[in-house]
Amino acid sequence: QVQLVESGGGLVQPGGSLRLSCAASGSIFSVYNLGWYRQAPGKQRDLVATISNIGRTNYADSVKGRFTISRDNAKNTVYLQMNSLKPEDTAVYYCNAVHPSRGYDYWGQGTQVTVSS
Repeated sequence: QVQLVESGGGLVQPGGSLRLSCAASGSIFSVYNLGWYRQAPGKQRDLVATISNIGRTNYADSVKGRFTISRDNAKNTVYLQMNSLKPEDTAVYYCNAVHPSRGYDYWGQGTQVTVSS
């Protein structure tokens, strides 16, 4: 069992930056593949970025070059550094953890990011 708690969301002006954090507890964090997803009002939940248990990263085309995902296994935390934010980045951002072989799939409660002037 893994519990995920996101933090770091808020209101930011276009062009600004935010760093989201997701703290995990309850299991061996380092074996999990981790990801950030987002869901805007009236839309489906979409992948933003993932990082595997060996550090391999993947990004949605819409955030490449602006967002960076990273993990600190010693702190049981995954981060999403978001730069050059745009109004279309406004969404609830969710942290996800997936066990690579057992298929366990966990989600956080989400954190709101609003990009507006």
